[in-house]
Amino acid sequence: ASTHYRPVSDVPVRIGPPYAVRGVTYVPADDPTYDRIGYASWYGHESGSMTANGERYRVDGVSAAHTTLPLPSYVEVTSLASGRTILVRVNDRGPFAAGRIIDLSHGAATLLGIERSGVAPVRVRRVSPGEADRARLRAGRPALNRPTVPEATLAVWRTRLGRTMR
Repeated sequence: ASTHYRPVSDVPVRIGPPYAVRGVTYVPADDPTYDRIGYASWYGHESGSMTANGERYRVDGVSAAHTTLPLPSYVEVTSLASGRTILVRVNDRGPFAAGRIIDLSHGAATLLGIERSGVAPVRVRRVSPGEADRARLRAGRPALNRPTVPEATLAVWRTRLGRTMR
């Protein structure tokens, strides 16, 4: 059986029907105001596999899996430990583990500085970047650097994370 990968493109945008994984139903939606605090994990051993929107997964690319955002879409992911923020292209579905809100490619996890921890607290916010950053991410390269979040803001987010995880 041969696999037919789609060229990497921002069109068409696919939302998809509701689906269930391990008894949990997920309802994809176009939510331009998506902004959550939770945990990120990363995956890296599926290089060459097909992503949910039909592209080839690149382990060192800067991509991610999300359970409900449109494919593709773009998010800013901020490490609550360091304040480092990166731009990521969502092109796959997941993670399907409780408490995790995004699954990063190994390349994205490395850029964010969380590749050693496996799971890390993050803020994920949907954004609409300019075409230059979109093109870099489609090519598997990082977007331009984003500002680091100040410690005072990180402290507020960590407090909010503690409340949501109880």
